[in-house]
Order: sequence, then C-alpha cells, then structure tokens
Amino acid sequence: MKIRRCAVLWLEPREVAHFELEALLAGGTGVVSGMQWFAHAPQLAEPLEVEPQTAQWLGSLSPTDWVETDALSPEVEALLQAGVVVSEEARFQVQQEADAHFRAQRWHGLASIWHAASRWSGLDAAGEVAGAGLNTAIGLRDAHGAPPPVLHERGDAAQRIPLARAERTSLDDLLDARATCRNFDTTRMLPQATFAQMLERVFGVRGEVHAADDFDVLKKTSPSGGALHPTEAYLVVQRVEGIAPGLYHYRAGDHALQPLPPVDDLARFAFLAVAGQQWFADAHVLVALAPRFGRTFWKYRNHPKAYRVTILDIGHLSQTLFLSATELGLGACITAAINEVDIERAFGLTSYVDGPLAVCGFGWRGEAMATTELDPNHKVWPR
Repeated sequence: MKIRRCAVLWLEPREVAHFELEALLAGGTGVVSGMQWFAHAPQLAEPLEVEPQTAQWLGSLSPTDWVETDALSPEVEALLQAGVVVSEEARFQVQQEADAHFRAQRWHGLASIWHAASRWSGLDAAGEVAGAGLNTAIGLRDAHGAPPPVLHERGDAAQRIPLARAERTSLDDLLDARATCRNFDTTRMLPQATFAQMLERVFGVRGEVHAADDFDVLKKTSPSGGALHPTEAYLVVQRVEGIAPGLYHYRAGDHALQPLPPVDDLARFAFLAVAGQQWFADAHVLVALAPRFGRTFWKYRNHPKAYRVTILDIGHLSQTLFLSATELGLGACITAAINEVDIERAFGLTSYVDGPLAVCGFGWRGEAMATTELDPNHKVWPR
C-alpha cells in the first residue's frame, strides 16, 4: 500500500494534568502532570492523541511523496481512518478525497490550523460567562484586575501638537449614532423593502469589470483584498414581511434569496448560532459571514497573510452593515462568539472551504433597554 501524510499537520506536545490519590497521600498536591502528543489537521473534528513514537514517525512522513508500506499497525490504521495519513486504497477514498479537497483551497498551513482550532460547537458562551461572573464590568475588574489604559502614552506629553476640531457633518451624526444593539423588538416585523435595501447596500453588486477571460471583478460598497469579495451572506430570517422564516443564501449578482433546507427550530438555531447570546439571537435577521477561502487563496496562494485578508473582509462588511442599519433607523450587531460547526451543518458549509467567521444581525430596536448597551452620549437611548 502507498501512503503519505495529509497536507497540513501540526504536532502539539501538551502538558496534561490529572489527579492521583496516591500522590496526595505521599505528601504532594495530588496533581500529576505528563506530556502527551496531539495531531492537529484542518479536516479533523478534534485533535487526535498519538504516542510519542507515532508523532516522530508522522514528522518524518512526506505530505507529497507516496511511500510503500506493508503491514499496518493498529495505530497507523487509526491514522488512516482519521485522515491524518492518506492512502489511494478504495476503503480510504473518503479521507483521500477530503485531503485533496483541502489541498485545492491553497491554505497557508498555520492559518488553516488556527482556523480549525478556533471553531466551536454547541457552546453556550454567554451562559458560561454569566456563570463565571464575567458578564459585568465589575465582575471583569474583580477577576482580572484593571484593564490596560484606554489611552496609550508615547513620548513627552509636553511636545504634543493640538489639532483643530473639524466642523461636524451628517456623517459625524451617523457615526455617533452607531451602537451595538442588544435589544431587538421581537413583536415587530421588518418591512421587506427595508430588508432588501440592507442586503443590496451591504452585499449587493454595484458594478462589474471584465478583467480577462473567465475573470470578472465586482464593485461593492466595502473594500476587499485583491478586489475578490469572497464573503457570502447566509441568512437566518426571523421576522421580515413577506419572507417565510428560515435559512437563505443571498446571491449578490441577482439581488435574490435562495431558500435553503429548514432547521427544526429556527429560534433555537439562532440562539445556538450566536453561542447563547439571546440579545443577538432576537435580531430580525442574522447574517453568517462565510468567506469562500479558495477565492482569496486563488490569488494569494499558501500566503501567510491571506487568512488575515478574509478577516479584514468581515470587518469591512460589518461596519458597512452597521452604518446602513443606523441610517435606516435600525439596530445592528456583530459577534465572533459563534458556534461555527453548528452553522456549517445548517447551511451545508465546509469549514476550510467556506466556513463562517462572524455573525451580524439587524432589525428594529425595542422600546426599552432591557439589556445594557454602550451609548455614553445618549444618541440611541435619550436620558
């Protein structure tokens, strides 16, 4: 049989501690630590524990050259089943195809490991934070001490050069009114025209250039690295007039919605998608921002900064969404505390192909501030 290592592999030596009564009775703390090795690969659902000698063997195995092997040990068999090692044999076809699919995306290796390792599944992050008492400023201060200063000092303060204040314009008013919404009105429907305007402003195509054969360049309202605009908008529509609640994909060029297979409980899925942050789950519309990584990596191949570019893409789009919502009198939100795995399953995505990086939301604000919002100048919530 011919085998080779999967495309990207990180071997992590990790100190793991456990309790032993014997160690406690011998006069120690009872906590015994030891080193274990874990294999990380982008296509793995979780790291795979391996023996030290196996880690050394994996480190010597080529990801490009096929090598012949005769008898398979149980541990190598397990590595083949997991896809850490791949083979051209028919019984390992699924793992080999997954590895080939990943290679075709042209990820930078370390970035792909980071992306895979930071994904969540089924986590109630808001509940955990509240349970730890870290959901208030006082709780954070008590647990972590004072944060770093809000203003950063550099050089001699006496040498500072004061700058003239500019006259305010309507853009200043819009920027000052931008505030993260944590109080959506769950009793009110969003007009379909407003919903459509939001999608067109933030994600729609504003122009197109034919650059070369099979190479068109789009103009949108937000900048994008290489003018590639890889980010797709996957919608959880909850309260929009004339649009059935459910999951959708927004097709930017056609300014149209593509219905996707439904989930059993839409409100529960919204709660799960934003990791238990009910104040965001209540939004009339949630938008999972999921770049098609291969589109950016087509130009920036195996590039160490390419993943940063896709993250910047999300930041630009979210700011445009915030300002568009604010101008229309709506509330908006964004969070990266999301359960990526659950979102991927619901929308039929693959983490290393088109995985979500953040979730935005928009809709009508409630009439009362039940959940605290940061509005120090009282532009949203008057005194």
